[in-house]
Amino acid sequence: MLKRLALDDLVARQGAHRVALTEHGMGHALAVVRRHRLIEEFLVKALDVPWEDVHAEAEVLEHAVSDRLLERIDAFLGHPTHDPHGDPIPSSDGAHVERWTTPLSQAALGKTFRVERVRDRDREALRYLGELGVRPGVVLDVVEQAPFGGPLWVKIGGRRHAMGSELTEIVFGMPA
Repeated sequence: MLKRLALDDLVARQGAHRVALTEHGMGHALAVVRRHRLIEEFLVKALDVPWEDVHAEAEVLEHAVSDRLLERIDAFLGHPTHDPHGDPIPSSDGAHVERWTTPLSQAALGKTFRVERVRDRDREALRYLGELGVRPGVVLDVVEQAPFGGPLWVKIGGRRHAMGSELTEIVFGMPA
């Protein structure tokens, strides 16, 4: 497979056990990421699909949507810059910056924290975070860290919630 990818100028070998995407390969990869994230945003905004379900649905649909339809979806949504989980959507010209900010687990106690991004790989974690109100754009108060690996307590809309490390490691943001 690597030989075939190299013949198509998608990857280049960088030593015996390393490969890297070529500029051509990176263009294709960003197109797939754009397609996936736009479909996620469309499913949430236009069809009201819960955010915990859109990743799996987009995995299927990203291979069936034409470029022309994708551009119509982009225009219909008003050219969004982020998907429902806060992941940046590459622009149609390929411009893209993929950055992860501070995980909630490292947030300063007694401070506010603006959620920017939530990893979308764990459906049940997303469902639970959604029930708590933890989504991109939400500002929460970091109240207390229980000792001995206990939960991080946060306040959202006046309600306190305990969040274990499994959750605080998938929520990213910055001090508000």
